[in-house]
Amino acid sequence: RYDRQRPILPPESLFVPVDEFNQQINRRESIVLAGLEGAAQGHDFSGKPLPPLAIDHKLANPAARLQEYLDAFDGKLLLCAESAGRREALKELLGRQDTRLALIDSWQEFTHADANACLTIAPVSTGFALADPALAIITETELFGEQVRQVRRREEPGINAEDLIRNLAELHIDDPVVHIEQGVGRYRGLEKIVTGDLAAEYMVLEYQGGDKLYVPVHALHQISRYSGAPPEIAPWHKLGSEQWQKARKKAQEKVRDVAAELLDVYARRAAHPGVSFEVAPTDYEKFIADFPFETTDDQENAIQAVVTDLRSDQPMDRLVCGDVGFGKTEVALRAAFIAAQSGKQVALLVPTTLLAEQHYETFTDRFADWPMQIESLSRFRTGKEQKQVLEGLKSGRVDIVIGTHKLIQGDVKFKQLGLVIIDEEHRFGVRQKEQLKALRAEVDVLTLTATPIPRTLNMSMSGMRELSIIATPPARRLSVKTFVREFNRPLIREAILRETLRGGQVYFLHNQVDSIERIAGELRELVPEARILVAHGQMRERELEQAMRDFYHQRFNVLLCTTIIETGIDIPNANTIIINRADRFGLAQLHQLRGRVGRSHHQAYAYLMTPEHRSVTADARKRLDAIASLEDLGAGFTLATHDLEIRGAGELLGDEQSGQIQSVGFSLYMEMLENAVTALKEGKEPSLQHSLSRQTEIDLGIPALIPDDYVPDISMRLSLYKRIAGARSDQDLDRLKVEFIDRFGLLPDVLKNLFLVTGLKILATPLAIAKIDRIHSGLRFRFQQETPVDPATIIGLIQRQPWRYKLSGANEIRILLDEEVPMETLLAESEKLIASLLPAA
Repeated sequence: RYDRQRPILPPESLFVPVDEFNQQINRRESIVLAGLEGAAQGHDFSGKPLPPLAIDHKLANPAARLQEYLDAFDGKLLLCAESAGRREALKELLGRQDTRLALIDSWQEFTHADANACLTIAPVSTGFALADPALAIITETELFGEQVRQVRRREEPGINAEDLIRNLAELHIDDPVVHIEQGVGRYRGLEKIVTGDLAAEYMVLEYQGGDKLYVPVHALHQISRYSGAPPEIAPWHKLGSEQWQKARKKAQEKVRDVAAELLDVYARRAAHPGVSFEVAPTDYEKFIADFPFETTDDQENAIQAVVTDLRSDQPMDRLVCGDVGFGKTEVALRAAFIAAQSGKQVALLVPTTLLAEQHYETFTDRFADWPMQIESLSRFRTGKEQKQVLEGLKSGRVDIVIGTHKLIQGDVKFKQLGLVIIDEEHRFGVRQKEQLKALRAEVDVLTLTATPIPRTLNMSMSGMRELSIIATPPARRLSVKTFVREFNRPLIREAILRETLRGGQVYFLHNQVDSIERIAGELRELVPEARILVAHGQMRERELEQAMRDFYHQRFNVLLCTTIIETGIDIPNANTIIINRADRFGLAQLHQLRGRVGRSHHQAYAYLMTPEHRSVTADARKRLDAIASLEDLGAGFTLATHDLEIRGAGELLGDEQSGQIQSVGFSLYMEMLENAVTALKEGKEPSLQHSLSRQTEIDLGIPALIPDDYVPDISMRLSLYKRIAGARSDQDLDRLKVEFIDRFGLLPDVLKNLFLVTGLKILATPLAIAKIDRIHSGLRFRFQQETPVDPATIIGLIQRQPWRYKLSGANEIRILLDEEVPMETLLAESEKLIASLLPAA
């Protein structure tokens, strides 16, 4: 009733009563198929199954069977892809074999097409062939097997890091926000104001002294969340004072220096060309064919970005951010394959021995059909085995090595190291990070993380490191239900029994080895029905390895452990985790630990146990509130931004600019930095005037908003307003319209108006038009001081049509119209004038 994505409906709205169903059936004609005793009578539909047509990427011609069938078939043939993207992939694959396919959109097109073989998009599950008429339908199931038949989630457009930071969906009443022109105020909600017959929605900001600013929703591009310091110490400016202008000017000066340093970093990186990796397309396709799932859009974008980086002659330094289980390892596998096939060595650096063992098993399995020597280097290996691995790395015999911090010790020598993959960089110490940093100028570096620490996030957002985000969860994955509770024995017993009685397993995390046996005794007394196993990092290697194997094979159903499970333990049957003294853990660590459960299609639960409320610090409460509020799948990056707010932004190149980040907010600082870098690249001096504040303001006197009965949730509405206001092109608006219709239904007229007004703003902004507004005699276009419009163009326009256009003052043009003209005319005349003023191509 209140949430269109998860509606609350009574049974009678979902199901048809039996009597009504029978009445509906009886109104329709029936075909009765019945067997006749003693007679083999029936109707032959002349259909028959298709022969084996599977694509095999291990063959020189992967589509050989399909090509043979196409050549031999004497009728018309239709190939059905599941989506536009799949259709293009299929077209490209068959195009390499010179197979000619006509692209069609309907059955009518197919029946009238001259071509014998056609390709279309259709949700057909199984193909068949007919003898009369000679006709064959081939689906992706026949070509690629059942893996393409997964239930697909609706994919969101590619996730943009800056959009996540600037998103207003997580904004709450009293949170600090930044207005580009007026400074930092406090958010007081959305308010609808009716003037005459015109209703409009405004974002209300309160400034120091109680002054309020009403920001129209079409101007939300001027608003961003304040990040960079805890809310209680965030600045609070006075409306109309010079305090904000001084802070912004000081930040702009610092930004210019940081931008210059960034460009110096780029230049030094360009001066040390790296290795351009090349791999035969057929070999790469054979390797990725062994991936048993279909990649999500985000995952595919990350893979393509990494492949492009590897093929470039500049050293790669890319961060891939994605929640546990979202497919980061597959990105690493493909990068390692390309590097190893190019004759270079690959080092995969992980923080824990258990994760090293898991990655070793994964890599060994995926590279089973390839002549790659894969080894691991950790404390699970004997001294003799470690020595053999080190000799293999030095001689070049070992192609891929997976290990813990032992990989960056002085005695490790590589013959031809080409790629370093770092899993969970934030788990390594400062000294180890400095050693890793030294590699970046010489070899390609790929970093994988679920929640980047503020410094890492800063470096990626500023452009010092490339960033890819995987925020689309695998199919059928459910978010983990998270509860923050004071330590409660009955609740712990209930949680353990609920999981074990449904056949699942439980992690109980207690991160103190000296008291872990005492906790084990208490748990055995509390839940005597459970089979409890203890595991921690101070156990002997073989003993710990055996304990983890016992838990994996379900010989025990409760694992009492320390944070050794934080990375690397993938046990789909474990769907409940209880974390004792959760207030002592960092935000990224809590997110990682929660990610140990919920790795299957079962509902998972995380219980964060704390001591009594008064003994928990303020920062710990913020961390626990953040982790509990962000249960959504793919929330790791958003949690990192909360971590950035709680802990501060940290340093990019030095500690001097962190004060500027705190004074203007992280979002605005990053945009100022981006503009400064762009200006310096073009040989211009960065301008104090912020680019987004120069966007055109439009007031046509028409209702343009998202109705509250269309999107009832205020936070959601605010976020959507921000996304519309931040659209940069007509393509962005088109994608948003499709998303709105998919999620909420057909667009109401007032929302259509909002899209039309935003489209006009996108057209007008490049001409530096400050404002377009409706006046009694028509429309008024007010230009900024610096505009690319040629004055001669304006003069010529007025001379040719003096009855339509009029120059008013030094920077205004008016379109003369009747008072009662429809909205369509206002928009059409505005677009016509803008088109006339555009510079000739």
